[in-house]
Amino acid sequence: MATLADVARRAGVSPATASRIISGSTKLVTDELRARVLRAVDELQYVPNAHAQLLARAQRTAVGVIVHDVSDPYFAEITRGLQQVAQSNGRLVIICNSYRDPARELEYVELLRAQQVAAIVLAGSGYHDAAFTKALKAKLAAYTRTGGRVSVIGRHELPGDAVMPANEEGGYLAGCELFGSGHRKVGVIAGPKVLTTTTDRLAGLRRAAREAGRTVPSRRVAYAGFDRDGGAEATATLLDANPDLTAIVALNDQMAVGALSTLRARGVQVPGRLSLIGFDDMPIARDVTPALTTIRLPLADMGARAMSMALDDAHDTARVEPAQATLVRRESTQPLTS
Repeated sequence: MATLADVARRAGVSPATASRIISGSTKLVTDELRARVLRAVDELQYVPNAHAQLLARAQRTAVGVIVHDVSDPYFAEITRGLQQVAQSNGRLVIICNSYRDPARELEYVELLRAQQVAAIVLAGSGYHDAAFTKALKAKLAAYTRTGGRVSVIGRHELPGDAVMPANEEGGYLAGCELFGSGHRKVGVIAGPKVLTTTTDRLAGLRRAAREAGRTVPSRRVAYAGFDRDGGAEATATLLDANPDLTAIVALNDQMAVGALSTLRARGVQVPGRLSLIGFDDMPIARDVTPALTTIRLPLADMGARAMSMALDDAHDTARVEPAQATLVRRESTQPLTS
């Protein structure tokens, strides 16, 4: 079995330097030096001393959470669940907003590793970006080798435990609700193409369309930011290109709120002229007029479960826990009558 001294010799550094890099010390070293040590760790299949790991972990009282934007109600609800579990376990939560910038996520993983946090929770969507995913995998692998734990929320190709929201199933439920009530020309306000959340929800909607003998052509899909303004702009784009739409699915509730504002400004009655469905069931979905039919995800529970898994070091194998999607009918939808 390889020792720390073997790693140091292979990398051409002192054992003290190798130890600092492997343990995630905050002392600055060059990227080239760090890469040499971590490459030696991989080549020799070095496993840090378990007793030393436990001693180091005992000093790790903080946990890191990387979200796209904590001011987004979706992430605010998830973060609420994360913090409740962390607080009950006596942990300090460090929240990092990436603003959907992959480079910033990579930087945050490095910073959190340098702070020797006990766990990192990635609460944002995965990306369709092979180079980014490879780089993030490498950084997380280096972090877990020092005793840190990782959990994610959503579909990611990353190591660690995962809470998997039923995004594809939720899109399917939204589609079944509309196509099953007679709607044929359904538009979609989608989030950014690069996010797995967007593609999964859209895939479920299209599955429902196929089963109903319908389609959701590209001209009826408008991609925009996952926020209120993005929803408002995308709705205008859809209506201009498809004035005969009878229903719209917004792939999150914030976008649906933006859609309502555009529809109201144009004098389009909801649901009399056009039905609207959101996604996530954020608290605001009940308070807008008309109240929003939406797909509910247990957001706070998803956060709580992700943090619980991150803090549970009794499991050596990665776990995946599903989070169910359910349809919540309110006043913004109705069957097509003509």
